[in-house]
Amino acid sequence: MKDVAARAGVGLKTVSRVVNGEPGVTPETERRVREAVDALGFRRNDGARVLRKGRTATVGLVLEDLADPFYGQLGRAVEEVARAHGTLLINGSSAEDPEREQELALALCARRVDGLIVIPAGDDHRYLEPEIRAGVATVFADRPAGLLDADAVLSDGFGGAREGVAHLIAHGHRRIGFVGDRPRIHTAAERLRGYRAAMEDAGLPVDERWVAPGPTDPRRVTEAVEGMLAGPEPVTALFAGNNRVTVTAVRLLAARTARGDGAPVALVGFDDVELGDVLGVTVIAQDPAALGRTAAEQLFRRLDGAAEAPRRVVIGTRLLARGSGEIPPGPSA
Repeated sequence: MKDVAARAGVGLKTVSRVVNGEPGVTPETERRVREAVDALGFRRNDGARVLRKGRTATVGLVLEDLADPFYGQLGRAVEEVARAHGTLLINGSSAEDPEREQELALALCARRVDGLIVIPAGDDHRYLEPEIRAGVATVFADRPAGLLDADAVLSDGFGGAREGVAHLIAHGHRRIGFVGDRPRIHTAAERLRGYRAAMEDAGLPVDERWVAPGPTDPRRVTEAVEGMLAGPEPVTALFAGNNRVTVTAVRLLAARTARGDGAPVALVGFDDVELGDVLGVTVIAQDPAALGRTAAEQLFRRLDGAAEAPRRVVIGTRLLARGSGEIPPGPSA
């Protein structure tokens, strides 16, 4: 810093202000300092900065799966907010494993991140209580924390599923199947609850053979859907509980149509899918970017000293009618 100050003809405090983005420096002085910085290859010592300020200018993000487009959009939004605050984002995937989630979250805390955004895989987050007491701001996104009172930013899974199933009912369907994720997952449980609420609103009974929560791997989903489409009274429509289920259902129904196997089956998915607009897939679309942005903004509010009670923010969904959810039931239905 002394070398930069001497080269630019300014004091050490001026160099510090320019390097740290603080006000009080004229544009011409800032230009000279930055030219000196570039010429001398000066780099800020972040280790010393941490010792001085007690902040690392890093935040952590624990996702379910970085390869999932939904979480990719959410993570990108978090990164943009972090960058606007001069903060580095470090992220990792839990692979829907509660132990992996805890391991990642605590590893990030051990590296002294200032705050955490967690998409929960587990249902008990009391392991974070000591970290929160120690000052690590924590916000949960997509799903709320388990057994811990903390900020949460969620999508309206219940309302979105209810609207999607009501859409199928409005197009004449009475036997509607639900294929979702494991019911211990908050989002999966909320979407199943929305399905049941829509059926109840319409005075329609639910045959439990039409309800298939569980892992979302293609084999399990295929078996569930084929079971619902078999027998003398098959379902005439499907509600897919997330984008992975939707993709498997689209492939299965397309193959079924190509074989001429029975009447067309209507489909509404929760979560948009890649090429969904081209393929004509009706979906309940979430806004993962809004989830990530809102969670990050709340995290930085906490880091800036906001001390109100934990907040729960619910972000609405949108029905995108593209064709698959508007197919009427076959003549025998």
